[in-house]
Amino acid sequence: MIAGLIWRIRIVATLLLGVSTFFSPLAQSAENWPSKPIKIIVPFSPGSVQDALARSFSNELGAALGEAVIVENKAGAGGTVGTGIVAKSSPDGYTFLMAAASHNINGSLFSKLSFDPIKDFTGAAYIGTSSYVMMTNSEFPAKSVAEFIALAKANPGQYNYASAGNGSASHLAMAYFDSMAGIQLVHIPTKGTGDAIAELLAGRAQAVIAANVAALPFANDSRIRFLGVSSEKPSPFVPGVPPIGNTVKGYVFDSWFGLLAPAGTPQDIITKMQSQMSKILKQPEIIERMKRQGIEIGRLTPGEFNQLLVGDYVRMAKVVKASGAKPE
Repeated sequence: MIAGLIWRIRIVATLLLGVSTFFSPLAQSAENWPSKPIKIIVPFSPGSVQDALARSFSNELGAALGEAVIVENKAGAGGTVGTGIVAKSSPDGYTFLMAAASHNINGSLFSKLSFDPIKDFTGAAYIGTSSYVMMTNSEFPAKSVAEFIALAKANPGQYNYASAGNGSASHLAMAYFDSMAGIQLVHIPTKGTGDAIAELLAGRAQAVIAANVAALPFANDSRIRFLGVSSEKPSPFVPGVPPIGNTVKGYVFDSWFGLLAPAGTPQDIITKMQSQMSKILKQPEIIERMKRQGIEIGRLTPGEFNQLLVGDYVRMAKVVKASGAKPE
């Protein structure tokens, strides 16, 4: 009799567990998502590369999903503050990270992070790639990469470069350049690419390497001079500007862009997000916006995006080591 009672208790407990699981918020979100506004966290300040990109499609994404898509800036520590917030968010499909190459860079640059760049995230929607532009203030005497290097070698430690912060792609891109060119520049970390370019315009920094999305608005600005592009070949987005690698042999640096979700986010939510983003990235007006930002749109499934993340993590670890970059 006691054995029978225990058996019935186990049956009831199992049924209750099943009902609880079925009606959990996560299960409901997977079926009815989205049912409330979605946040895209940008781990850098307004005006940064990721910020401009996220805002270029957020309205269209919200319309496609039927709920508002809100872009929030959570800047600090080279992007690790905002990234950590997303890593610790509920994997319910309502918080995403607007990520780029700096996401993987941080995994090798910082010895202690509150998150794992690979294990704590999953690819939700791949967007594309961008090269970078090396810029100076037009009052700075160097008119080419070669002249810039010559001035830096003649005045070691006397010139500065600004970046979007310790661990950001713009930080590593210039540190990598310094290492390969054999020069010594002083790093000025800021909270975002927009702030870094402001330092350049004010004359407090002599150089910035910024992704196309942040650099192109200054293509015709008399206050800024473009010295070189980080791509292996000349960029169609900045015609007439030679590759940095023409002067510093072997120098190539680019970045991917995409939305990441916290690990454990239901696959059907990931699939729906990727599907809607894929449709948006085919819209003529969005394609034109991406061109203006110097982004080459790409087509990857979430699975392929995750493979890219792992491969890029390994690649960036090698670049960080070669650059000698350290968090400051």
